[in-house]
Amino acid sequence: MSDPTDPLAAALFAEVFMADQLARNVVSRALPKGMEISHFSVLNHLAHIAEERTPAQLAATFHVTRGAMTNTLSKLVWAGHVHIRPDWDDARRKFVAISPAGRQARDAALASFMPVIADVVRDIGADKVRAALPVLRELRLRLEES
Repeated sequence: MSDPTDPLAAALFAEVFMADQLARNVVSRALPKGMEISHFSVLNHLAHIAEERTPAQLAATFHVTRGAMTNTLSKLVWAGHVHIRPDWDDARRKFVAISPAGRQARDAALASFMPVIADVVRDIGADKVRAALPVLRELRLRLEES
């Protein structure tokens, strides 16, 4: 049984939480006016996978409720960043794809904050960052399981 007062576990989570908060602040400040981190995250995901997804699949990917994803998608549709089409085989389902404007918005957002992130990686050192990635990836995978 694990010790609920384990100082190593507490230190790890304190650092992860603080790094997350600071990274979100950096990204939020650099995003184009009106774009939120949730919007960028969906656009970035759709750009990476280069395939349509249902709103339910996106909600599961981001570990949010379907209602929260519907809200995010509504704002992205309004901005012209995604297209939502009906499933031609099942009228109850919809598919979401990134639009050319969405890809441009995502690319502009990346261009605005990646120099800051790249500077941090350079300052820390690429070898240290490479060494930390497997631990952070395993932490994320274990948290996804729970």
